[in-house]
Amino acid sequence: MPIDFLTEEQKQNYGRYAAEPNEVQLSRYFILDENDLAFIAQRRGDQNRLGIALQLTSVRFLGAFLADLTLVPHNVQAFVARQLSISRTEILAEYAKREPTRWEHYAQIKKYYHYHEFGEFPWTFRLNRLLYTRAWISNERPSLMFDFATAWLVQHKILLPGATTLTRVITEIRERAANRLWQRLLALPNDEQKQQLDELLIFSEGQRVSMFEQLKKGPVTISSPAFNDALDRYNKLHQLGFQQLDFTGLPPAQLKSLARYANVTSVKKIARMPTNKRTAILIAFVKSLEVTALDEAIDVLDMLITNIAGEAKKVGQKKRLRTLKDLDRSSLMLAKACALLLDEVIDDAHLRKSIFSCIPKERLAESVKMVNELARPADNNFHDEMIEQYGRVRRFLPRVLRELTFRAAPAGEQTLAAFNYLSSLGTSRKHILDDAPKNIITGAWKRLVFDEEGRVRRPGYSLCLLERFQDALRRRDIYLENSDRWGDPRSKLLQGTEWQAQRVPVCRALGHPVNARQATEKLAQQLDYAWKTVADGFNDNASVHIDHAGKHPTLIISSLEKLDEPPSLIALNRQVRRLLPLVDLTELLLEINAHTGFAEEFTHVSESNARAKDLHVSICAVLLSEACNIGFEPLIKHNIPSLT
Repeated sequence: MPIDFLTEEQKQNYGRYAAEPNEVQLSRYFILDENDLAFIAQRRGDQNRLGIALQLTSVRFLGAFLADLTLVPHNVQAFVARQLSISRTEILAEYAKREPTRWEHYAQIKKYYHYHEFGEFPWTFRLNRLLYTRAWISNERPSLMFDFATAWLVQHKILLPGATTLTRVITEIRERAANRLWQRLLALPNDEQKQQLDELLIFSEGQRVSMFEQLKKGPVTISSPAFNDALDRYNKLHQLGFQQLDFTGLPPAQLKSLARYANVTSVKKIARMPTNKRTAILIAFVKSLEVTALDEAIDVLDMLITNIAGEAKKVGQKKRLRTLKDLDRSSLMLAKACALLLDEVIDDAHLRKSIFSCIPKERLAESVKMVNELARPADNNFHDEMIEQYGRVRRFLPRVLRELTFRAAPAGEQTLAAFNYLSSLGTSRKHILDDAPKNIITGAWKRLVFDEEGRVRRPGYSLCLLERFQDALRRRDIYLENSDRWGDPRSKLLQGTEWQAQRVPVCRALGHPVNARQATEKLAQQLDYAWKTVADGFNDNASVHIDHAGKHPTLIISSLEKLDEPPSLIALNRQVRRLLPLVDLTELLLEINAHTGFAEEFTHVSESNARAKDLHVSICAVLLSEACNIGFEPLIKHNIPSLT
């Protein structure tokens, strides 16, 4: 692990003033109380009183004494001097002309205010225990652990050690946590599984890449073959049997970190690692990738179903456009016949004769037939065209039914029952389904699912189930146990004794009553009062009414009238626009980074400092290319090293 992980800025600011303290910091660390003033008053001479006062406040704020008090910011010097009724801060030049004086003041402050050296027991032990806990349960960067350790030392009145001492302590603790994680992971698989892990790194004969590299590559297209490949990838990982290992007690953040590191590291580099480290990384990689592979396979399945529905809609719209002229011609002919039917001048006895004399009976029958064929019901959402996509569905649906095991929440039990029924048919090619669950068949699908005799046809039933299945999957009424994105969201909730232990503080933090019955009764009362208030004033509200013209009643809410912008707002907008800098799109992120420094939060995958110069320029270029979907080529500048 890297030892020199501090940036130059962190090294320069460690135990020193990085900038002038603000008003809040001055009031918290640099105000002298009566006890402080009594301690300072024991010194002779204004220069010694001001000097020891600055040493005292500096050690409170920084955690370290300063050898040169002229480095103290001027606002701090003036702030402390005013409290001591000293008008001239220039007298600091006369402070500690005798070297022993400064060391005496250090010792007096340490004794009077109970400051401790870094190596004293039990403070170093307590810090090491805290750092080890953080290193074990989280993937915190060493620079953040360094900042945490510094703040903890200052808070507990422990004088800061040298920067290299603290970095060495953090590095050793991280190494201990990493070694413990590797040993715990190494003890999980059996010898056969370890051999299978090593075989992932071997280049088979006739292959240019190893199985390790093949497993890294996820699906990149939306198609039936892409889903089948994604499912094969998941099955290869699942067959290794790592889902049966007990990872209880191992920190998830650390496992994800190891898996992420393996995902961006070459197979040759991993093969050269020590056995314990290599095996631990591969175990974390396989465990994490198994969940990711399943998620990606279901992602492709979800997008594939959406793609099929979109293709059906597109085909239906094209078909409707092609037949629109025939539909219009037949509709106009029927409208002409209906006009004669509504004509009260024509006697009922001569009505049929009048219609057929104007429109031949054969043409009228053809028009009726044409309208019945081309006109679509109001609830038809291109289901006929969906049936035409059954050939595409058969390329992947059997594997979904055969190889994926879903679970259901109460709202998805009917859909899961239909899913399991189709799955139980196996390789059967029955076209008519005798005992299929019919609860999932909605009104729009009935004419396509049932034949003339009322029997269930398999193509229509499969497509209807696929639509309901996608809807239930997105709402997590149906879920997969070994999935992260498509798993049961309830499993991530606190359950049983854990919830009972945290119930009171969680409810108080959210502002909810601890008693669930009282909470629901209160919400019911609010809802009852709200709808009664709306109902009482509904008839007198001119902005809202119910329209009964359509098939179903519709609530109509009038549009709100536009509010004119006041002149002051217009003037403010004009001033803000003038203050905004005009920058090119390629420089926008650099401009934001200059104000916020967000690019500095990106770290190297190995958690050490990147060796590249102007890394923030490269990061901004990558973000811009991804956000605008333009690729790297337009941003490459051969005369700028960070953009090569």
